[in-house]
Amino acid sequence: MSVSYETLVVSLGRRYFENLTRVQELAASLTDAQFWTKPFPFGNSFGHLVLHLTGNLNYYIGARIANSGYVRDREREFTEPSRPPKAESLQRLHDVVAIVLATIGKQSADDWSASYSAVGTDCTNRLDIFIHCAAHMQHHIGQMIYLVKELQRQAG
Repeated sequence: MSVSYETLVVSLGRRYFENLTRVQELAASLTDAQFWTKPFPFGNSFGHLVLHLTGNLNYYIGARIANSGYVRDREREFTEPSRPPKAESLQRLHDVVAIVLATIGKQSADDWSASYSAVGTDCTNRLDIFIHCAAHMQHHIGQMIYLVKELQRQAG
């Protein structure tokens, strides 16, 4: 079976757009304080997961494919003490998804199989890292769903 270039680009782009939309929908019910609250003694806050997804996409796609110059501080994604406002954090995620979508659109049919390497992944071509990052977003969206449910439960 052969997948057309257009089908590939549209499908990948839709996945990233839907992931971003889901994060925004989940965050909408949270106050700024809840956005940064860790409702469990383990894990992360919703806000830190947003910072993590933003850093992940900025590094693996922005820096490594789009040549954005982004330098990642992965540890800080989970420990950021300044805790920017929810709207600002979500805007940064929106902005990097826009970079991802533009980068998807710039790939030629041959670019998808181009060699790829980066610290922290075993992906060996561009298609693999785009799929990997989309799946990574969905993994953390699952965590966000549980965080929102618990924060709502705690709020009564």
